[in-house]
Amino acid sequence: MEKNSKKCSSSSPTRGGGGGGESEMFHMIHKVPSGDGPYVRAKHAQIVEKDPEAAIVWFWKAINAGDRVDSALKDMAVVMKQLDRTEEAVEAIKSFRGCCSKQAQESLDNVLIDLYKKCGRVDEQIELLRQKLRLIYQGEAFNGKPTKTARSHGKKFQVSVKQETSRILGNLGWAYMQKTNYMAAEVVYRKAQMIDPDANKACNLGLCLIKQARCEEARIVLEDVLQGKFPGCENAKSSNRAEELLLDLQPRQRQAPHVLSNLMGLNLGDEFINGLDQLEGKWASLRPRRLPIFEEISNFKDQLAC
Repeated sequence: MEKNSKKCSSSSPTRGGGGGGESEMFHMIHKVPSGDGPYVRAKHAQIVEKDPEAAIVWFWKAINAGDRVDSALKDMAVVMKQLDRTEEAVEAIKSFRGCCSKQAQESLDNVLIDLYKKCGRVDEQIELLRQKLRLIYQGEAFNGKPTKTARSHGKKFQVSVKQETSRILGNLGWAYMQKTNYMAAEVVYRKAQMIDPDANKACNLGLCLIKQARCEEARIVLEDVLQGKFPGCENAKSSNRAEELLLDLQPRQRQAPHVLSNLMGLNLGDEFINGLDQLEGKWASLRPRRLPIFEEISNFKDQLAC
């Protein structure tokens, strides 16, 4: 549980100027917490005053004062990202996450993954995503529960372990694509689609296959998107992307032998297989403690061979 600072100023930044009812209405309208501590002042600067630099100063004061440290660190990192102070945000989380509760670590990991992605630290992003997958296999994600409550744009919703696993695999696939390791990305996207398929990951899988000059396989996947065979196909963004990839596919099909030759020159095979072996070895030792969802998934290498 986060601690509230006992240090208060003479006037509250969120006080409405009238009675308790007016103050309460102010908090509801602006979605800021009540009180006079540094964390409240930080949120007031961020949300009401629209002054992110001042908000960061108050977030630091909140962290140093032990005032709602879990929220202060996460919110400060998000504001820093908005100001393109991404590297600073990464170091802040790494330095102070030890002051946060165990319950806050998962959300801090999610912020850190976004930060790594923005500043191009792909290797660290991949390692953290793998770590999150290991926690799922150990049954430690969601504090051992099958679902968790998430929040997006102010709305709460339930996320299952199945959905979270597919989401992490999707992010991992995209990270491998940034490393141009399309073989690894393909396997990860296929596993994600087995667990919780959607049109966006299908498009990414199609792109992986295009990059490997496997044009016919890519065409089948992308046409499945246009035929509405995946959740999210009704989204215009996904269908438009599938159409664009199919258009890009036509000239590539005529150049396939040349492209394949170049891909063979990248020599991705050994790197991919070694990484797969290491991941398989770590997961294999955790199988007795896996959640039920993973009992539905056959051996990782067997899937690659299919």
